[in-house]
Amino acid sequence: MSTKVYFVSDFHFGIPDHTRSLERESRFIRWLDEIRNDASEIYLMGDLFDFWFEYRMTVPKGHIRLLGKLAEITDAGVPVHLFRGNHDMWAFNYLSEELHIQLHRTPEFRQFGSKRFYLAHGDGLGPGDTGYKFLKKVFSNRFNQWFFRWLHPDVGIPMALFWSRQSRYAADKREEKDESITKRIIETRLVTHSKQILTTHPDLDFLIYGHYHYPLDITLNDHARQIVLGDWLTHFSFAVFDGEAVTLKIYA
Repeated sequence: MSTKVYFVSDFHFGIPDHTRSLERESRFIRWLDEIRNDASEIYLMGDLFDFWFEYRMTVPKGHIRLLGKLAEITDAGVPVHLFRGNHDMWAFNYLSEELHIQLHRTPEFRQFGSKRFYLAHGDGLGPGDTGYKFLKKVFSNRFNQWFFRWLHPDVGIPMALFWSRQSRYAADKREEKDESITKRIIETRLVTHSKQILTTHPDLDFLIYGHYHYPLDITLNDHARQIVLGDWLTHFSFAVFDGEAVTLKIYA
């Protein structure tokens, strides 16, 4: 019987190169096969691809095994959700129309059984990070999206991939130098945001985020917990809700 809800985030398929990305993709597909029979829903909490842009008549090539597996799972009746992250914010309707993935563009409140959840990718939430918040508005602007669409895919996609990889590599270097930097950002930005949400929704039990690539379980008060999912670049982590509790796990 399908009773569990799975949450997983930040795969960045496409980096650092085709071979290593395909290895991680194959590992994720094995995980999907293992959980599909007891999953009532699967939530991909953002950055499925390191770059994704849908032209009117084409999408970036590759990832056919992953896309086929996700279609197979939704065809079997298991709902799959994707919260668009900062690397796949330009997912428009291909994934929903072709794979029947349910796309989410803003944070959402959900209830599973008796427990209440707040779900978000996590980028741009909380105080600070004004530079990124400005860039997000630029990238979300419909005119800018229209303008980019006029670039030929052989020009636009490699250019976007270059800048996307530069951003990811810079973040990786910071984390390698001092992993506590990411933890400190989570504890300042995300915890502040979570506590603000709890002031208006004090009945929340779990607040679940992606984006920060560091799996972390933080107790916020006597009943609410903040779960940061980690990633599938280095941690291969995920969370599962069994009807009562959320548990962070590592896929070996």
